[in-house]
Amino acid sequence: MHYLKTCIVLMAASILLASHANAFELVMFRRAGCPWCAAWDREIGPIYGKTELGRRIAIRFMDLDHDASKLKLESPVRFTPTFVLLDEDREIGRIEGYPGEDFFWSRLERLVPSPPEKTGNDTVDRGRQGSSQGSP
Repeated sequence: MHYLKTCIVLMAASILLASHANAFELVMFRRAGCPWCAAWDREIGPIYGKTELGRRIAIRFMDLDHDASKLKLESPVRFTPTFVLLDEDREIGRIEGYPGEDFFWSRLERLVPSPPEKTGNDTVDRGRQGSSQGSP
C-alpha cells in the first residue's frame, strides 16, 4: 500500500513539474567560427539532454547573423554564445558568453525560477528571475 501511495505522489509531482517546466526554452545564439560556442559544444553539448535541467528545458540553436530577428527579446544579442531563457516566448534571463562548464550550470540554475510554493490558500513565488551577465 505504501508503495502505491508513493507511486501516485511521484506521478502527480512529475505531472505538475512537467507542466510548469515545459514552458521554458533555452535559446543558444551562436556564430560560425565562434571558439566559445565550440567549447560549449565539446563540454556541454553531449551531456545537456542527459542532465536534470536539460530534460526540463529544451534547447534551440539560433545563428546570430541569420535567425536573431525571429524573437522579440528585451535587448539585442551582441555576443556569442548568448543563452536566453524564455518562458512562453518571454525572456526571463540570459547568460552572455560561455564561462566554462561549472559556471554555465550554476548560472543556468539561477535563471530558472523555482516552482511556486503553496502555503495554505496562497501561492508564494520563490523564483529567482533576472539575468546573469559578465564574467564569473
